[in-house]
Amino acid sequence: MELVHRYNLAHHYHTDRLLHLINALAGLSIFFFGYDQGMMGGVNNAEDYYDSTMHFGHKDPATGAVVVTNTLLQGGIVSAYYLGTLIGCLIGGSIGDTHGRIKSIALGALWAVIGAVFQASAQSARWMICARLLNGLGTGILNAIIPVYASEISPPTTRGSFIAQEFTLNIFGVCSAYWLSYALSRLLPSASPFLWRFPIAFQIVPLLVLFVSVWIFPESPRWLAKVGREGEGRWVLGRLRGENGGEVEGEWSGVVEEVEVEKKSAGVQNYVTMFFGTGEGSEGLHIGRRVQLVIWLQVMQEWIGIAGVTVYAQTIFRIAGIGNEESGWVSGLNNTVYMFSTLICVFTLDRIGRRWTLYWGSVGMGISMFAAGTFSRLGIENTGDAAKQYGVAAVFFIFLFTAIFGATWLTVPWLYPAEIFPLEVRAKGNAWGVVGWSIGNGMLTFLCPVMFEALDEKTLYIFGICNIITVPMVYCLYPETNQRTLEEINLIFSSDSIWTWDAERNFKNLKTQDEAGSRLLPANGGGEGEQPLLDPETGLPRESDMPAVLSGSTGGSDEGQKEAQVKMKRLGGAEEGQWLLEEGEG
Repeated sequence: MELVHRYNLAHHYHTDRLLHLINALAGLSIFFFGYDQGMMGGVNNAEDYYDSTMHFGHKDPATGAVVVTNTLLQGGIVSAYYLGTLIGCLIGGSIGDTHGRIKSIALGALWAVIGAVFQASAQSARWMICARLLNGLGTGILNAIIPVYASEISPPTTRGSFIAQEFTLNIFGVCSAYWLSYALSRLLPSASPFLWRFPIAFQIVPLLVLFVSVWIFPESPRWLAKVGREGEGRWVLGRLRGENGGEVEGEWSGVVEEVEVEKKSAGVQNYVTMFFGTGEGSEGLHIGRRVQLVIWLQVMQEWIGIAGVTVYAQTIFRIAGIGNEESGWVSGLNNTVYMFSTLICVFTLDRIGRRWTLYWGSVGMGISMFAAGTFSRLGIENTGDAAKQYGVAAVFFIFLFTAIFGATWLTVPWLYPAEIFPLEVRAKGNAWGVVGWSIGNGMLTFLCPVMFEALDEKTLYIFGICNIITVPMVYCLYPETNQRTLEEINLIFSSDSIWTWDAERNFKNLKTQDEAGSRLLPANGGGEGEQPLLDPETGLPRESDMPAVLSGSTGGSDEGQKEAQVKMKRLGGAEEGQWLLEEGEG
C-alpha cells in the first residue's frame, strides 16, 4: 500500500499478530496511566515529601506514621492532576477527531513527559501542583484517545476482552508504582528525597517508549474513512481482519455508510452542542443523552470507592487497626490481588455483557464496603485479640472490594464511551467520559483526607451507598452494547425514550425491518406495504433504497412506523436513483 509508510507494522504483520501489537501499544499507555495513579500512594508517605518539601504533615515519633496537618493541601496536590486530565481529555478528543489517533497519542505522551520532569524536580507545593496539572493534561489526551483507538480496530466479538487485557496492565502499573516505592522505603533512609523523586521520574521511561514507537503503528481505519482516505482505511482493515471475503467488505461498507450519513453534521458538533444535544443533525442521534450517560458512569466509578482505596489504602488499613509497618506491605498485596482480578473480566465481559458485569460488581462491592466499615468500627471499640480479628476481617473485605472492582467496574466505564458514540464525534464523546472520570476522581481524592479525618470508617458506608445507587441507574439507563458492531450501537440510541427497555424494543424492531430487506413502497411494481433497509447510523431508511416519494404509514409496530416514516424528494437534475432524505415525521 503506497499511502502507508513501508516501516508501518501493517506491512509486516496482520490479523491476530497485528492486533496483539496494537494491544501492547495501548497497554503501554494504560500501564503509564495506572503507574501515575499508584505512584502517589507511596509518594504521600515519603518523609522528605510531606514534611520537608510540601509541608502538609510530619512523622509520628512513636509509630512512624504520617500525621497530616493540612488535609486540604494534601488532597489539593493529588487532585490537581485530575483537573489536568479534565482539560487534556477535551484537547485530546478534539485533536483526535481532526488529526487522527496516532498523532494524538504522540502528543499526549510528549506532554506527560514534560509534566513528569517538572514533578520530579518540584521544590514546593505550588511547583508540585502546577507540575501535576501539566502531567494530568498529557494523561487526559491519552485517556481520550487510547480506548477509542483500541475499540475501533478490534473485532466486535472480542472488543470487551481486548480492552480488559489492557486494563490488566493498568493495574500492573499501579502495582509497579507501589512496590517500587515500598522497596525503596526499605532500602533507603526515611528522609531521603530519592524515595519520592525517583518513582515520579521512572514514569518517563514508558512515556518515551510510547512516543517513539507509536509512529510505526497503523491509523484507525474508521478515522481514515472519516477523513476521505478510504483506500488506506480499507487496506488497514483488511490487514486487521484478514481478507476474509464478505466479512471484511460487510464491515467496511458499514463504516463507509456511517461516514456518509454523518457528513451532514460535520463541523457542527462541538463539546457544547454535544453536551446539550443541540447540534445540527443530532436530534435523532441523541448525542446529549450519550454524553450524560458516560459522564455519570465515570463519576460513579470513582464514588463507589476505588479512588479512596487506591490512593489512601494505608489510611484505611490503619483505621482497621493495622500498624504502620504492616499497612505498607498489606496495601501492596491488595494492589497485587487487584491486578490478577482484572483477568476475570478478560474472560467474562464478552460473555455476560456490560450490564451484568456492572450488576454483580455493584452488589459485591456494596456488601464489601458495609462489612469493612462495620468490622473496622468493631476493631476500634475492642482491644487485644478481638480487635486484631475484627481488623483482619475488615482488611479481607477491602481486598474483596478491590478484587471485585478489578473484575467488573474497572473496564466497563472506559469501554462504554468508546463504543456508543457515532464515528464523527467518537473521540470527543470518549473525552466526555474522561471528564466524568476526572470530576469523580478529583472530587474524591480532594475530599478523602477530610472525610477520613471527620468520619473514619463511616466513609466506607458512603461508598457502599454509592454502589447501591448504581444498580437501578444501570438497569434503567444503560443499554447493552455487547456483541454489537460500533455501527449497530447507533440504532440502540435512536429511540426517543431514555429507558433501556424502550431502546431495546426499538432496536429489535429496526433490526427486524433491516434484515427483512423489504421496501416501504413498491419499486418497479414491488409488493405493497414493504419497508426499506434501515441505515445503521440513524435508524432511518437508506438513501440508496428510496426509489419513490413516500407518504403515509409503514405498517408493523408503532415504534417501527415512527422511526421509518420519512419524506423524500427528487434532487433536481440528479442522476437516476438519487434521493434526498428530509426530516422524518414524528
